[in-house]
Amino acid sequence: MARVVARTPLAPVAAFPKRAVRVARHLGQVGSRTFKWLFTSREHTNYTFELTPTNLEHLCWLIATVAGTDVATIRAHVDEIDGGDFRERVRATAHRSPRRYMWDAEVRLGSRIGWYALVRAVKPQHVVEAGIDKGLGTAILAEAIRVNSAEGHPGRITAIDINPEAGDLVVGSEWEDVVNLVHDDSVTVLQGLGGPVDLFIHDSVYTDEHEQAELDALLPLLSDRAVMMNARAATTLVLPRMAESRGWNYLSFQEQPDGHWFTGDSVGIAWR
Repeated sequence: MARVVARTPLAPVAAFPKRAVRVARHLGQVGSRTFKWLFTSREHTNYTFELTPTNLEHLCWLIATVAGTDVATIRAHVDEIDGGDFRERVRATAHRSPRRYMWDAEVRLGSRIGWYALVRAVKPQHVVEAGIDKGLGTAILAEAIRVNSAEGHPGRITAIDINPEAGDLVVGSEWEDVVNLVHDDSVTVLQGLGGPVDLFIHDSVYTDEHEQAELDALLPLLSDRAVMMNARAATTLVLPRMAESRGWNYLSFQEQPDGHWFTGDSVGIAWR
C-alpha cells in the first residue's frame, strides 16, 4: 500500500507525520541544549565546545595533510595537550583574570586543539594571531611554542587585538614569555611588523575588506613554509581566492560541536 501511495499526489500528505516527528525530535534536542547552555554558561560570544570524536579525527587528518606528516604524529600531539593538565592550568589562570566571570568552569579546546598540533608539527619561529578575545587560542599556541622550545625549536607569537582588555588570560601567566601582546588595529600592526611569519591566524574582523587588507600587509612577510588560517572561513572567500591566485593549497574544515547548540564554524587553511 505504501508503495502505491508513494506514486500518487497523496505521498507528501502520507509522509507528513513521519517528517513532523523527526523535526520535533530535532527541535527538542536543540531546545534542550540551548536552555541548558543559557542557564549554565557565562559565554556571550566566541563559544567554546569540544568536537565530536569523529570530527576530531577528521581534524587530525587535515592537520597531517597541511603539516606534511603522518596522522599518528598529529594524534600524538593532540593527546599531548588533551590528556595533560593544560585545561586545569587555564582554569586556574582564568580564575585570576579580571574577566573571570565571562569564563565557564569547563575549559573546552574545540578546533583550537588542531592549532596546537599544527604548531608542534611544523615548529614555526613566528606565529601571528589577529583577533584573540580572552586569549584561549593564544595560550594554546604558546603552550605548543614552549614545548617546541624545550625541544630545541624556539618560537614567538605576536597576538593582536584592538580591544585593550583582550588577551587577559595570557597577561602575567606562564605563557607570557613567548607572547608579544599588541592592542591595536591588526592591519596597522601588520604593516609595521617584521618578518618572516610562518603561521598566520585571521580571527579578527570578518569582512572581505579587512581580511584582504590583512593579507595584503602580510604577504610580503611570509616565509617559504608559511601557513595561513581563517578561523571562520564560511564568512569570506578571501583566503581561498588568494591561495588559488598564488598556486597554494587550500582546504576547509567544518566543526561539529559535541553536545552544544552552536553548529560550529568552518576553518580554512592555505599552505604552499
